[in-house]
Amino acid sequence: MRRFLLPGLVVGAAVLLLALLVFGVSSQGANTSIDSLVARGIEPVAPNANMPLPMLGSGATARLADFRGKVVVLNVFASWCDPCQAEAPVLERAQQTIATKNATVLGVTYLDTSSDSEQFVRHWHLTYPVVRDISGNFIRSFGTTGVPETFVIDRQGRIAALRRYQVDSSWLDQTLRPLLAERS
Repeated sequence: MRRFLLPGLVVGAAVLLLALLVFGVSSQGANTSIDSLVARGIEPVAPNANMPLPMLGSGATARLADFRGKVVVLNVFASWCDPCQAEAPVLERAQQTIATKNATVLGVTYLDTSSDSEQFVRHWHLTYPVVRDISGNFIRSFGTTGVPETFVIDRQGRIAALRRYQVDSSWLDQTLRPLLAERS
């Protein structure tokens, strides 16, 4: 009986660890629920739309809800992020195209300093509004854990599409075309 005790404990511990692993993988955070909803064609309401965020380089604040009625390309970025630097000109070109169609890009800095973010905006000649998520609570409500990530929000404030890595002009054009065609 004693000789089965140690192997039994080892097997029991292995089963317990496996159960914890399965539980951890199956109970992912908000990003998987937003991702899975959008993948199934369900457009969830953008979270924390009324949270005031400081505008970069100003004392003013803005809320996502302030942009209701517009298509919003919400881009989460940081100045130190190489893919963010690569997509910055793509997003600025998109801004130039969509600004006349009741739409905007909205940048959200994440895990970055104000001065570095301001330098990034100047360097890439970004003309769209940029807010700072100092606490990280706004971005985490979208399930964001890194940069870059982009959420396309329709005129009713629902997430119509998302990309959890660098965007390109092809994806943006394809994603924005039907949303921009909808009446304001």
